[in-house]
Amino acid sequence: MNRVKYAVIGLGFFGEKHVEVLSQMPDVDLVAVCTRRQARLKEIKERFKIKKGYTDYKELLANPEIDAVSIVTTSHREFTIDSLKSGKHVFVEKPMANKVEDCDAIIEASKSSKGIIMIGHVCRFDPRVVLAKEAIDNGRIGKIVSMHATRNLGKNAANLTPQILDNFSPLMGEGIHDVDIMQWISHSRVKSVFSQTLAIRQFKYPDIYWVIYRFDNGAIGVTENIRYLPEKTPFMIDARMEVIGTEGAIYINVNDSGLTINDQNGLFNIDTQYWPVLYGRSIGTLFNELSYFVSCIRNGKKPDVISLEEAKMAVKVVCAAEESAATGKIVQIV
Repeated sequence: MNRVKYAVIGLGFFGEKHVEVLSQMPDVDLVAVCTRRQARLKEIKERFKIKKGYTDYKELLANPEIDAVSIVTTSHREFTIDSLKSGKHVFVEKPMANKVEDCDAIIEASKSSKGIIMIGHVCRFDPRVVLAKEAIDNGRIGKIVSMHATRNLGKNAANLTPQILDNFSPLMGEGIHDVDIMQWISHSRVKSVFSQTLAIRQFKYPDIYWVIYRFDNGAIGVTENIRYLPEKTPFMIDARMEVIGTEGAIYINVNDSGLTINDQNGLFNIDTQYWPVLYGRSIGTLFNELSYFVSCIRNGKKPDVISLEEAKMAVKVVCAAEESAATGKIVQIV
């Protein structure tokens, strides 16, 4: 396969990021997009010069011209299973699903699918995280005993629409990144969780989640997820991780992009890592991730940077943490 004919289903904030990146890949033809919103569909089609637009994703899947799809919707089970049944290659943005049983259904559907499936945990393609894992795997900090992660957003963040705020908790929307990273770099699984929350606004999920994790290797982890940073917060996301081992420590700082602009609107750190544009072309971590998926399609290779079981485990831990927050009890994970 020389060029992959690709489509994006879901055109919210991150669906648009997929379109931006895929439309500039040299081995991809972005041939179609899909959303139920007619005005949004027209806008994206015209701006990125995309041939076909659909308001019904099943009509898109019936198009034999399309090889692969990105699922960038607020729920994933139905879209993903139908895409697999249609024979498409499927990239699913994290979380794999909102419930463990939905993850199981997707995994079961993948067993009989002709297409490749990959779950988009973009942090596994962030050079800072990958190099940290490499250092840990090489024994540079000894055995991991403690991990602490912060992943906080401003209360008016562009990607936190009312729909997102009512569909994904801060844990499922943001904290799942750190749950996945912690299990990945420590080569261990979370066996119990205890959560505390605080609701400031009247959305379905609280604005603040703090969670303590116990790992099966004995390590302790803590994640802090807040959607209420001040309006003038000078960065897109406050994401940091501290990993302490018996022989050293590692510090990952994502909010320091290396570029700060101070103008009439105030101080702001510009994204230079995840989806920046350089000389009119998308570069960065999302480009790395989607390029990897496309290369797997072209070479007939099953993605191995993240497995379906690992993606499911991240969802399982987050669901347990949400249960703990609701009950006020420690939840064991089996």
